[in-house]
Amino acid sequence: MDIQNLASRLFLIGSEASRAMSPGLWNPVLEELGGRWSYEAWDVPRGAPMSRVRARLLGSDVVAANVTMPHKQWAARAADTVSEAVRLSGASNLLIRKDGMLAAHNTDVAAVAALLGGRHQRHVVMLGAGGAARAALVALKGLAGRVTVADRDPEAARQLHALAGQLGMDAETATWADAQEQASRASLIVNATPVGKRSEDAPVWGGSRLAGDAFVYDFVYAGHVTGTIAAAREQGLRHADGWDHLRAQAAAMIPLLGLAPQTDALLQRTLAAIQAKG
Repeated sequence: MDIQNLASRLFLIGSEASRAMSPGLWNPVLEELGGRWSYEAWDVPRGAPMSRVRARLLGSDVVAANVTMPHKQWAARAADTVSEAVRLSGASNLLIRKDGMLAAHNTDVAAVAALLGGRHQRHVVMLGAGGAARAALVALKGLAGRVTVADRDPEAARQLHALAGQLGMDAETATWADAQEQASRASLIVNATPVGKRSEDAPVWGGSRLAGDAFVYDFVYAGHVTGTIAAAREQGLRHADGWDHLRAQAAAMIPLLGLAPQTDALLQRTLAAIQAKG
């Protein structure tokens, strides 16, 4: 079955999907590609009956669905087949319907790997322990010396610590304050939390000086420069922000959805226009 000929709808599923940038990014691109597909936000709150969501995604009009907080781990469990990145991370941000089944992918992993460029990290401080953090850990498989994990939810931190162990990493959990202090000596600081959504938010690690070789990776994208990225720039550090991540993970979707090669250039142009509007 050719899903491109028979189906037409892509979804973004999340508790605050209607506030996300993805429909505004994808719909102009899909229109320029011929207007066969549309991209729609679908707010699915935490605790909603997810069996109904899965049944809807198997409808003949559905191409695929991006999945965001808090449903990435559900998406991995709901799929009939999973990619290696999903198997390792236990999280999926893309479900593709084909032949009456759902295939789970994780383009967050591909995006982190691309933006970090395969560099070895002597010490990673992971602030946040949800689906984004799991993707970052998988992307760092074989590339991280020591990993420190912190989350406001101790159980989430414990689970991410267990994943790091399964990936062969030397990992530890820490309190939020301890992890912030350790960030000053780390080579990679990952913000996998919502800190930065508000323009007044301070850098996720608290604002101390970081090591000169540090890379700051902030998953948050907003209409302002986050405090985390502003501090990284002020210190002259390498960094990737949520916009960089959004572009990289969207680019990773192109071959999975069978889209035309010019899609990448269209995505970059549209994303730049959205950013320019603030």
